[in-house]
Amino acid sequence: MSGVGNCGPDRIDAGRRAFVVSAAGTALMSAGGACAAAATGMTVAVITQSGGAHLTAYLRALADSPAVAAVVVVDRDGASFEEARGILGAKLRVAGKDPAAILAAERPGMALVSMEARLAPEMIRLALESGCHVLAEKPACLTVDEIALPVRAAGDRGLLFMLALANRLNPEVVEAKRRIDAGEVGRVVGVEMHLVQDRTRLTRPAYQTSWFADRTRSAGGHLAWLGIHWLDLAMHLTGNAIEEVAGFTANVGGEPVAIEDSAVLAFRFAGGSLGTLTSAYWLDTGHQSHLRIWGTRGWLAIDDSGGMQFRVHADGGSPAGEPVRTAAAHDAYGAFVHAAVVAAAGGGPAPIDGVASLRVLETVFAAYAAAESGRSVRLGTR
Repeated sequence: MSGVGNCGPDRIDAGRRAFVVSAAGTALMSAGGACAAAATGMTVAVITQSGGAHLTAYLRALADSPAVAAVVVVDRDGASFEEARGILGAKLRVAGKDPAAILAAERPGMALVSMEARLAPEMIRLALESGCHVLAEKPACLTVDEIALPVRAAGDRGLLFMLALANRLNPEVVEAKRRIDAGEVGRVVGVEMHLVQDRTRLTRPAYQTSWFADRTRSAGGHLAWLGIHWLDLAMHLTGNAIEEVAGFTANVGGEPVAIEDSAVLAFRFAGGSLGTLTSAYWLDTGHQSHLRIWGTRGWLAIDDSGGMQFRVHADGGSPAGEPVRTAAAHDAYGAFVHAAVVAAAGGGPAPIDGVASLRVLETVFAAYAAAESGRSVRLGTR
């Protein structure tokens, strides 16, 4: 699996900027060109801080998107202003430190919030109350309760809340979703996933002192930062919400960080199917990922063992269809940000909605509660 799951906060992949409108992703990115036209003139606010995650990727996505006419940057530390000027050029309208004043004066249509989880909820509430649609870097809160009420209230007013789970628009994921929805694997009965990244980042003093390494600021470690992508894909692809979760979390490697480096979960979907996830920093370099879905008529796999690929197999193991690969130039953040802006302008479907965004956050926090209590946790009963 390519895309956001293999990016550390200090390792933005600068070489993957070009938009790729694949056969699988065209509809969500452009809807035949109508969406871009509908979004012409959109002003987007970037609300961030020193250490804002994936900020370079977000700025480049906004600079590249034809749906974005102007960007205003709000940075409480002022640390991003120089980079924003260099990347956005003439698209940068305002850069300042007062979010309330800038939102009131500029009235952007969408706010992109990239802040540590401890600080994000206040900015998300402010943006929604200012009438902005919101795209937020995950996990965006320390508890779901911090944002659930304003997000649901905003939804009642027609405002979008979208968590930045950009693997949803990877071509192989879009194609897998299409085939599952078409019934090619039958009724889903089981899911198995792993997402394993390098532990080298945990040994770096700069990382150890950052907000990513402190659960009181980040909400959690590998599971909240990266495993969340796979939990979202499990629910997105199967069309079933996770309703009960059990598992373990630990700092197995023993580095001086106040987060888990390992999480192993088992969960039950609505409807009764079961799944597992291993989410960990265990490698020296690189990453390994795998997602397999079994159904009553066959199975489907997305993995990175030999490049991004997916296949649907009929019972008996024979492949049905050719593998679908993510193009090397596919920009997961570029595609997702563009789709979010288009949706905010009313020109196309949102890449994720508030219900799905809150559900995956509830699942992550339920997993942490289960690990701490030693008992399975049903969502909605914590």
